[in-house]
Amino acid sequence: MIKAVIFDLDNTLLDFMKMKREAVRAGIGSMIEAGLEVDEDKSVERIFKLYEEKGWENQQIFDLFLEETLGNVDAKYLAAGIVAYRRAREASLKVYPNVNQTLVALGKMGLKLAIVSDAPRREAWMRIFYLNLHHVFDIVLTFDDTGVRKPSPEPFKMALDKLSVSADEAIMIGDWPERDVEGAKQLGIKTIYARYGDTFGTVDSGADWDINDASEILDIVNDLNQT
Repeated sequence: MIKAVIFDLDNTLLDFMKMKREAVRAGIGSMIEAGLEVDEDKSVERIFKLYEEKGWENQQIFDLFLEETLGNVDAKYLAAGIVAYRRAREASLKVYPNVNQTLVALGKMGLKLAIVSDAPRREAWMRIFYLNLHHVFDIVLTFDDTGVRKPSPEPFKMALDKLSVSADEAIMIGDWPERDVEGAKQLGIKTIYARYGDTFGTVDSGADWDINDASEILDIVNDLNQT
């Protein structure tokens, strides 16, 4: 009997990479308009390389980019990039299709809902509030709450404890097989792979189910609870 549904946040509930792409391009475009002489496409590519090296939540990426490009951090260009980035981020931050309806339906079924994310606490909660999902979840666990990242089973164990459910009463939905799926499976939690959020070209997720739309979660949970 499934009593709780645990979600990853980025690329599972919301399209994090699309948001990043649009926000970074807007930031670079604004810096170019302010007078920075760089190639837009190459600069966007370099920013993403820096994110890969320094972490996707790094708040100093534009500083690093300008230091690397100019040898110093020009305040005019930095301000132009940050303001445009933030505006574009807010405009492009959206949940995937059918996520809201699925969350409402799961809640009406009496299921407990949780988020387990590797994102820092502040950034995770900002995205949750932007999307007006702050009232939906019973618990939200971030890296700052758990102190370890997936695939460690500890974040999932903490979620189970806080939700007061056992591993066989929970199901986990995530977009990263090596972290979300593997971490949950170590505790015996059933797993769903959010293929619609795939950024790695995954062929075999190793999950119990692969889905192409969030609404498929409802059928899976209903089937499990009717057997």
